[in-house]
Amino acid sequence: MEMTLEVVPVPVADLDRAKTFYSEACGFKADIDSEVAPGMRIIQLTPPGSRCSIVLMSGMPAHPDQPTMSPGTLHGLQLCVTDLAKAHSELMSRGVPVTSIQHVGPTGWEEGPGEEWNAFMFFKDPDGNSWCVQEAPAPLSER
Repeated sequence: MEMTLEVVPVPVADLDRAKTFYSEACGFKADIDSEVAPGMRIIQLTPPGSRCSIVLMSGMPAHPDQPTMSPGTLHGLQLCVTDLAKAHSELMSRGVPVTSIQHVGPTGWEEGPGEEWNAFMFFKDPDGNSWCVQEAPAPLSER
């Protein structure tokens, strides 16, 4: 059985503000922005080069077996890039509040990149959902 992760719901308070942040500041492609039923809006955005998208929703009824997340409660989403310094510079120039580049060292989080797979930066969206960006040694298609 093949199983792929394709969409991750991100809880936000203001769909338009979040769409602007993810599409204009982060550079995600806005795939869908549709009212799928009266009062039910879905916005799907995909990071450049990713096969997995995020979805922002309003008006969708909660399923009884699925708890709802409040805006800003999703943490630890991770993106990978092959040039973290370039990604840091680009996101900063677009107004994304990224941290400095850091790595895990003997004393915990330390400034600057570490060895392979050990260089990260972090940011939050306007609602406080948090993201990690990690440097990968090669594109996914080559790993």
